Amino acid sequence: MTDTPIDTTVAHTARVWNHWLGGKDNYPVDREVGDRMAKLFPQVVEAARGDRLFLRRTVTHLVREEGVRQFLDIGTGLPTADNTHEVAQRLAPDARIVYVDNDPLVLAHARALLRGTDEGATRFVGSDLREIDTVLAAARETLDFDRPIGLTLMGTMGHFGDVEEALGIVRAYMDALPSGSFLAVCDGVDAHIEPLREKDVAEAMELWRQGVAQDYHMRSVEDFTRYFDGFELLDPGVVTVLRWRPESTEVGDVRDLPQYCGLARKP
Repeated sequence: MTDTPIDTTVAHTARVWNHWLGGKDNYPVDREVGDRMAKLFPQVVEAARGDRLFLRRTVTHLVREEGVRQFLDIGTGLPTADNTHEVAQRLAPDARIVYVDNDPLVLAHARALLRGTDEGATRFVGSDLREIDTVLAAARETLDFDRPIGLTLMGTMGHFGDVEEALGIVRAYMDALPSGSFLAVCDGVDAHIEPLREKDVAEAMELWRQGVAQDYHMRSVEDFTRYFDGFELLDPGVVTVLRWRPESTEVGDVRDLPQYCGLARKP
């Protein structure tokens, strides 16, 4: 558990994303950075919303089609609509979810809002995802590591500048999960950026580096795809976020964004 105080003078990634998603759990500094980012890089707001859509579609598929009843959601962020436990427990009230985040504001809100069904279980772990052994030990108190688990990492691994470190962390978590578990990742990539806006995007990313407590790095598509090495990718594979199983009402309106995603099964 983190004892870090909430700093309202510096923007925080979870609170900026909450602002982009239409939430109210943010401060003026978060809204200022978020609005400036969105003006320079309008796709970033669509990407944040696409991230949430992918989470909803992934959890729905895993519960309905794969029979998964356990989820480890790392880098939870601030609660908004369609949180992992809400999606899972609507379909399977006995689903069990462990959330992991190290932000004190997220922790405070999670305790108050992330309440699940009586049949299932919902727990929040206040730890840094790099504390792998600590996170796994806490998760084992709620999840059965002899049954498949869905690991979700939404907009999280881009905070690591070293791609090898990021890949190593994901691999360590997946190594601890049983066969038949699933990995879902969604993060920013340096693709599908309009040539005329490249300068604005570069300025937006510099604004993020200077103004937000957590740095963020957009990967190449090739590096992003490496998260799934050794696993069985589900259709449609690694794609831009809005193209992962869009709903019928969206077909024809889907466009590419610099935000990629994928879902894969551990053999």
